[in-house]
Amino acid sequence: MPTFREARDFLLAHRTDYEAAYEGFRWPEPAPFNWALDWFDAQLAADPASRDRPALRIVDAGTGADTSISFGQMAVRSNQVANFLRSLGLGRGDTLLLVLGNDQALWETMLAAMKLGVVVIPATTLLTGEELADRVERGRARAILAGPEQAERFELEDVRSALRIVTGAGVPGWTRYDDAFTHDADFTPDGPTGPDDPLLLYFTSGTTAKPKLVRHTHRSYPVGALSTMYWLGLQPGDVHLNVSSPGWAKHAWSSFFAPWNAGATIFVFNQTPFNAAALIGVLARCEVTTLCAPPTVWRMVIQQDLTAPGLVLREVCAAGEPLNPEVIDRIKEAWGITIRDGYGQTETTAQVANTPGQAVKVGAMGRPLPGYRVRVLDPDDQTAQEGQVCLALGDDRPAGLMQGYQDDDGGAVPVEGAFYRTGDVAFQDQDGTLTFVGRADDVFKSSGYRISPFELESVLIEHDAVAEAAVVPAPDPVRSSVPKAYVSLRAGVDPSRETALAIFRFTNGRLASYKRLRALEFVSELPKTISGKIRRVQLRRLDVEGRRADAGRDGVFLQSDFPELRSADQGAKT
Repeated sequence: MPTFREARDFLLAHRTDYEAAYEGFRWPEPAPFNWALDWFDAQLAADPASRDRPALRIVDAGTGADTSISFGQMAVRSNQVANFLRSLGLGRGDTLLLVLGNDQALWETMLAAMKLGVVVIPATTLLTGEELADRVERGRARAILAGPEQAERFELEDVRSALRIVTGAGVPGWTRYDDAFTHDADFTPDGPTGPDDPLLLYFTSGTTAKPKLVRHTHRSYPVGALSTMYWLGLQPGDVHLNVSSPGWAKHAWSSFFAPWNAGATIFVFNQTPFNAAALIGVLARCEVTTLCAPPTVWRMVIQQDLTAPGLVLREVCAAGEPLNPEVIDRIKEAWGITIRDGYGQTETTAQVANTPGQAVKVGAMGRPLPGYRVRVLDPDDQTAQEGQVCLALGDDRPAGLMQGYQDDDGGAVPVEGAFYRTGDVAFQDQDGTLTFVGRADDVFKSSGYRISPFELESVLIEHDAVAEAAVVPAPDPVRSSVPKAYVSLRAGVDPSRETALAIFRFTNGRLASYKRLRALEFVSELPKTISGKIRRVQLRRLDVEGRRADAGRDGVFLQSDFPELRSADQGAKT
């Protein structure tokens, strides 16, 4: 098996040759390896070619601050933070809840924790006090590191026993993070780091149920992120901007491991609220070469003037939910670059993607990435053209797959058997390209036909009046269920009967009769998890529970109420 450096260099050498990369790539051997010490410090921070390059650059839209820190400086500062945490009593196997925005301390602490063997629970700053308390309890956190604006959320009695560290000027009862920089700049580990030693505990976004605890190791995310580096198309010296909030796995993918695997600069643009025009401006001004953003951001971007003199973008990517073809076409027309979709989960690194240099099938999520042996299987584990996306285990187990789900007693329920089932349904064509159909629990039947919400949503989003849309099954006495769309309109569009009629006409002309929407409801915004994924389960409950008076609901329109549409609908009444 290759070393980490050899595996990484192989992917860089075959960056645009998918077949060679997929057939020839092998994961590094599962040997003792501490990515922060053995890769970041020993390679990136020590090599004269990279030592003085920016490892991290943060631009703040509000204050105008522009801060850079080199690979060499980051290695020293993370050593100081590691010694500081050790002085507070934290050591290998202890758990740290990290609640920070895109602050330099986040990257320093992640590296420091890895060096120590401390397990990190990344958490978004949007969580409530109760949600944070749940993470402290179920994650068995011994310590908390947060910004001063988060401190009051930890005043619940059941979290006061944890060691509390705060960035900034200080908060009574909390240890100051800045005290770290009085500590020694040299760090000595207490021993080797095993590949199966725990590194990260992620709480899933909870689109359908209470969040699970996903346990990753010193092998699964640092080494596993080689596949993510390959998808993003990163090269040494790149300036990579990923639009993602800390606390979610995508931030670790694209704002931590993958760029630094490549030796690229992580670029952060902090702005509140989000401004798409400002994002476009900073891409050009700061010479960003690679960009990854979720579909919600891309949909905002295409509503702007896309003329951007000085733009040097080479690679643009999207992840989180499938991207609609209209957005891909618009960016291609304006910038001459194709947005490349990628797919993965909190439980894995990037599994499937459209990779650099390959023809992109618009609407498809791509082909399996190097190191991932993907199977599309029916419920009986038989190969199918449409079925659940599964990962082969045994000798083919990918390095990027989680160790397992952590249970309430602190143990991990391992991933066992012949396959790991992702819970996502896809269609695979003859050349191995996969197209997302939906979550296994989102796809539904109407009159015996299988309906993919994403397929209908992709048509809806093409209408000029529609900003975002979500399709769910609504109860129906004849068909059991029928497709219903919840639609958020673009600014200035009236949620009127005329708008509903225009949308019905538009979708009827683009969908087979059995797929047509039967109901449409305008809402001021769609319910989402704090990681930005649409909560379709919450929408399904609205009709089932009969909650007609919820705020933000601007009117329901049934296709059967429009005489203008009835003649065209006769073929769908069987």
